[in-house]
Amino acid sequence: MQLVDKDLISIQETRLLLRNAKDAQVKLGQMSQTEIDKICEAIKNAGLQNSEKLAKSANEETGFGVYEDKIIKNYFASQVVYDSIKDMKTVGIVNVDKGKKLYEVAVPVGVVAGLIPSTNPTSTVIYKTLISIKSGNSIVFSPHPSAKKCIIETVKVIKEAAVAAGMPGDCIGCVTEITMEGTNELLKNENTSLILATGGEAMVKAAYSSGNPAIGVGPGNGPAFIEKSANIPLAVKQIIDSKTFDNGVICASEQSIIVEKESENSVLKELKKQGCYILSSEEKKHLEKIMLTPKLTMNPKIVGKKASYIAGMAGVNVPEDTKVLIGVESSVGHKIPFSREKLCPILAFYVEDDWTKACKRAIEILSNEGAGHTMIIHSRNEERIREFALKKPVSRLLVNTPGALGGIGATTNLAPALTLGCGAIGGSATSDNISPLNLLNLRRVAYGIKELDEIRNIVDCKCKNHSKKKSTEEAEMDRTIENRLELVTDLIFEKLKNQLNI
Repeated sequence: MQLVDKDLISIQETRLLLRNAKDAQVKLGQMSQTEIDKICEAIKNAGLQNSEKLAKSANEETGFGVYEDKIIKNYFASQVVYDSIKDMKTVGIVNVDKGKKLYEVAVPVGVVAGLIPSTNPTSTVIYKTLISIKSGNSIVFSPHPSAKKCIIETVKVIKEAAVAAGMPGDCIGCVTEITMEGTNELLKNENTSLILATGGEAMVKAAYSSGNPAIGVGPGNGPAFIEKSANIPLAVKQIIDSKTFDNGVICASEQSIIVEKESENSVLKELKKQGCYILSSEEKKHLEKIMLTPKLTMNPKIVGKKASYIAGMAGVNVPEDTKVLIGVESSVGHKIPFSREKLCPILAFYVEDDWTKACKRAIEILSNEGAGHTMIIHSRNEERIREFALKKPVSRLLVNTPGALGGIGATTNLAPALTLGCGAIGGSATSDNISPLNLLNLRRVAYGIKELDEIRNIVDCKCKNHSKKKSTEEAEMDRTIENRLELVTDLIFEKLKNQLNI
């Protein structure tokens, strides 16, 4: 019987891809480190050779971002990620401690389910493929429907290169008939070993409630605090660089600026000087009407669009070359659009009396949305930086660097990654920038170093010493109590004597 129902076709395709990927992973898991590394190099090269073509296809299909910046992201996902993982030991014995008579063996998890967002589609495919294959796992992708063509094309390009380098063909797969039922099957199928979820909050929650192990990321909503000791022109430049890079679609990009009252005028002046537009209160109200959907989620029509385009949608006239729209804000909440995540060139602007109140405001913003993700501080005061490091509910505190590029490890020494864990506070299984080491288990091989009799002797000795010590302490306490009672009794008798004039 031929299937004609789209949902059934999607489910069947997903099941077949997972089954084949599981069989292929067994073969991949038997390969040497050298063979695995050769495949990874081929994937990297394919990503680099096709970076411009894939960037243009992503931009044309989704309408998000800037294709030139997507070329950079494809380069990052290919070359930079590859350079960071190429020397990792991920096959066989990876750690040895001769002194403790202990060694560790890398064990692949199996089949990874890779959920791909529309904001960073081609780069995320390259990145997730590299870290999965490097750790000996196969991967099956579920594309976002609005980026289906460019994702399928990316999978095709890197799969051909990987197979030519010796990879079993079914180690990389991609669902082509995309439905909610098919995605649900990918998440819950018994052949799925681990879900690597990058995307919207609802999708990440579905991954964690699937019954299969999952690594997901929550929303970003990182505030940037420009502390009064900062190099203000440089801080503003870095924030603008970050917020305009691919039109702000990277979730680690800044979502608000916080300044102290004494720095307000200097920062606003610099923002204007460098091409930002400060909205009037009336213009801000117009913009707020288009930033959220009726369900209070981010309006997809503003995602990855230019500042002037978004302003035009709201009926606000700004110069065509405007870089970022700035709205002065004083509130935080689910219904306050400027205090929420905005994957486009829009920033909230908060003014606080001093750094302690700025600290509280940052926590308020993150607690409302973005807990566990990223925050940025611009400062030359190490004491203030440490104060923020100790108190902020984030997994990454970035110092004097653009948020988007610093968070993913392009301008910092964080592990290069396009999936950023948010830790327990953000509902994630890890706070790491996800690497191959998050996609394998370690089998510990431990040699015996003592016998049960030795343990018994140690315990008996410790218990006897403790008991003896306790007895001594109790005896000392008893003597103290007796002395105190004797003293109290003497005092009472002395008082009675005086009262009776004896």
